[in-house]
Amino acid sequence: MNDVDDRDLLTGLANAGTARRQLGDWLQAGDARVHALLLVLGRFDSVNLAHGADAGDFALAEVARRITHFGQDEFLQGQWFAARIEGGKFLLATREECSRERWQFLAEALADGIAQPLGGISTALPQLWPHVALIRALAGDDPAGILGRLSDAQIALRGEPGRRIVWIDREDTPPGMGATQVEAELRRALDENAVSLKFQPQFAIADDAIIGAEALVRWNQPLLGSVGGEALLRIAARADLTTQLTRRVVGAALKLVLAWPAGLKCSINITAADLAVARFPQELLDMMGDLAVDPARITLEITEQALLGDLDLAARSLGLLRDAGVRIALDDFGAGFCNFGYLKYLPLDIIKLDRIMLDGVAENARDRAVLRGVMAMARALDLEVLAEGVENERQREIAAEEGCTAYQGFLRAKPLTQADFLELVGARD
Repeated sequence: MNDVDDRDLLTGLANAGTARRQLGDWLQAGDARVHALLLVLGRFDSVNLAHGADAGDFALAEVARRITHFGQDEFLQGQWFAARIEGGKFLLATREECSRERWQFLAEALADGIAQPLGGISTALPQLWPHVALIRALAGDDPAGILGRLSDAQIALRGEPGRRIVWIDREDTPPGMGATQVEAELRRALDENAVSLKFQPQFAIADDAIIGAEALVRWNQPLLGSVGGEALLRIAARADLTTQLTRRVVGAALKLVLAWPAGLKCSINITAADLAVARFPQELLDMMGDLAVDPARITLEITEQALLGDLDLAARSLGLLRDAGVRIALDDFGAGFCNFGYLKYLPLDIIKLDRIMLDGVAENARDRAVLRGVMAMARALDLEVLAEGVENERQREIAAEEGCTAYQGFLRAKPLTQADFLELVGARD
């Protein structure tokens, strides 16, 4: 599905025809039970009518970006795809093993993410209310039947105000794992230190030497499976556990870094909730001091979404940490609305190019020109650039040609446990 003719030109996702073919291939191959969901944007027509086609196009592209990031967080490469069916209708499908409870949970988490406010253009856009229909394919199902039944189920939701998730069999949420219980389970897991870390290796682009890794938090829940990324953050936010989760991640990562060879750096993600706490910088530096971890070995990653609150407080907090030796990276750059003002206002060392910046760059001259412009700006500001989501040699070559200093992605390694990461490092010495 890398051919541009198989993509929706507005969103970059697979188009409806490609989605049908992919579903057909999976079903014909007799893969593990295929799961699919149809997400339809409520109130989308009002965006075009009230704010114009440009605002509608922006909303569709942003929703596509959020769905793509969600899929990349939750599923293995090659085991999922997303497509824009038409208008404000999107399909997400996977062939990974997935319990009914997990698919319901993932649908709720995705809907929460899509419903977040849209920013980035001059006019305020209304909140989009996604409706989601779910299906687990059975023997004998075909793509047309699956898409038709999903569409019928979604249409039925319009007559049920307040309900946004529906199974085509009309069953209710699986018993025993409602939102309240999920939040309680996460609280218990944090209290018992039952969340774990994996590490996404990062490589120097000049010689493929390992320079460090990004810490990724995972919560393995018996019914829901492995939960991480945006889905986990949404649960933590609803339960007011975001800062507690960050502290667990930071504490665990700092302890594990002590076993790494000298010189390797660990990147840790922080959130808007962390930056809203004035004492956060000192607490973080105290944790490093207690464990005797050199701040220069730590990179904190922030997203533009995390900066939508008190930007002055965020700049001060990050400045204190940077003065102590911690490096600061702006994550997911190139996705969303790319507020370039952050690059001059914040004390940054690195920008991490979102994987969307490399999608199609080998085939599309305009995409290559945009990448080249971002790289020129980074050089002017003396910022290092790390490319995310590098999945093939051609993407790596282009990142190197345009001046990226480092990269991460499935081309060289998937997220690894601490033991596997150290084994990879040792094998390359």
